[in-house]
Amino acid sequence: MQVRILFFGMLKDLVGRNREEIELPEGSSVAEVLAHYESQVPDLKKWFSSVALAVNQQYVGPNTKLKAGDEIALLPPVSGGASYCE
Repeated sequence: MQVRILFFGMLKDLVGRNREEIELPEGSSVAEVLAHYESQVPDLKKWFSSVALAVNQQYVGPNTKLKAGDEIALLPPVSGGASYCE
């Protein structure tokens, strides 16, 4: 089955693109997507413990099963911004 992967922030920089489509076996989970990229881009592995995962714009965990045509977003941790005090 084919799925679309979206990369954001510094993950996009590590992978060298903002999206791509990959082929996975039927019944694969988000964890298989992560394993695919660990083998393709080993530097990504250190970020996976803090990456937010979304399938079709809904936050999910790594055990979420995928269907053909799903869109998986890998969102890096966000930091910074101004603190608000009254």
